[in-house]
Amino acid sequence: MTKSTRNTGKEWKPSDVAMLRLLASKNTPTRVIGLKLGRTEAAVRTKASEEDISLKPTNQSPYNR
Repeated sequence: MTKSTRNTGKEWKPSDVAMLRLLASKNTPTRVIGLKLGRTEAAVRTKASEEDISLKPTNQSPYNR
């Protein structure tokens, strides 16, 4: 069962894509990006892939050593 969010099924605005790009560059977790944009984590991953935005962490947590 998918989670319903406030922007489910709506088109991505250029401002949404810009926010996605900004948050991804700041190494924000995908789940948090989804919450901020009102989208599911899957929708964020899909749009990032379409826009060629990397969601891979640039910094690793110091607790996983």
